Amino acid sequence: MSAGSVQQFQESLSRLDTPSTVVTPEEFETELAEIIEPPAVGAELAFDGHSLSGLPVTLGPSPSQLREATTGVTGSRLSIASLGTVVVESSTDGDEFVALYPEFHVVVVKESEIRSTLSEAFEWLRSEFAAGRQSFVLATGPSSTGDMGALVQGVHGPERVHIVIVRDDE
Repeated sequence: MSAGSVQQFQESLSRLDTPSTVVTPEEFETELAEIIEPPAVGAELAFDGHSLSGLPVTLGPSPSQLREATTGVTGSRLSIASLGTVVVESSTDGDEFVALYPEFHVVVVKESEIRSTLSEAFEWLRSEFAAGRQSFVLATGPSSTGDMGALVQGVHGPERVHIVIVRDDE
């Protein structure tokens, strides 16, 4: 994906009051460790070259660890630059719970997984559905609702979100 897509993604995230950090593969672990607020839980990242195993993150958390966690860390194999949206796959590793339960969600995105538009994202989703992967959560910014009058964040998911964009190896 082009640097323009990263910039467009960050601009969309900024409009959603969602901070983002762009890192090189070499900076990944150090930067992520600084962003995480313990106690943290996570689901192993679904792309090669990066892992949460060296970080202060409990992988495969129990229900009690999930309840006690401040931070949940997941990966996203698809992001939509024009919307500031990340796509978290529901899996047996608990990605969905890790993404939605803690008050702070940190999402790791690879630069090459950012699509510019919703149309491009639908092409990716069609191929995933054809491969039998059919359960995804599309998240845009912190959880919020206006059902009760004023906008309230964190009612149905995390109050805060931070996106870590990992540059592709050059």
